[in-house]
Amino acid sequence: MSARDEILARVRAGLAKGDAGTRRAAALAYLQAASPGPQPTLAGDLVARFCAKAGSLASTVERVADYAAVPARVAAYLAEQNLPPRAVTALDVAGLDWGAAGIDSHSGSAADADPVGITSCFCAIAETGTLLLLSGPATPASVSLLPETHIALVPAARVVATMEDAFALLRRERGQLPRAANFVSGPSRTGDIEQTIVLGAHGPCRVHLIIIEEEA
Repeated sequence: MSARDEILARVRAGLAKGDAGTRRAAALAYLQAASPGPQPTLAGDLVARFCAKAGSLASTVERVADYAAVPARVAAYLAEQNLPPRAVTALDVAGLDWGAAGIDSHSGSAADADPVGITSCFCAIAETGTLLLLSGPATPASVSLLPETHIALVPAARVVATMEDAFALLRRERGQLPRAANFVSGPSRTGDIEQTIVLGAHGPCRVHLIIIEEEA
């Protein structure tokens, strides 16, 4: 027995805890049997609700017909904001024709010099106007967190009603959590100094959402 195992065994004995595997199985059985708590009923168009809530959180939102229209709309947004046409993209959106829209792009993890990060999202939550982004080889978390401007591509078909629906979708499609799951509700903000809200304190100061109507 290693020193670590010996120490943990003494802790378990002191706490009068039994076999860890048995306790884990009991905890999982309890979670699976538990009924969900009350949730709001969201009537109407979930995408419209998501757009309205995201806008109230200082995100900007636009809708396009399909993925082919995305690069030109991104280029137009960067021009409107007087931002350079340079961006780092997550690998899962790197295949769009950024060059044809005049955007100098590279894919992979973001660096300090990247002014704009472009990502997809796992899903979007209509109740709160929130994005759920999952880290992975094709979706480095730094792309949405490090640049001052984050542009997220949101398929309309991936807008769900509530946070509970987002977690249910995650369990159904992925089975387990990735290394990082980030919930993004508008630009980074803080009110630490004199209770004055400042955007971009700990992350992007701009979040622009492009809703894609195209069927998956």
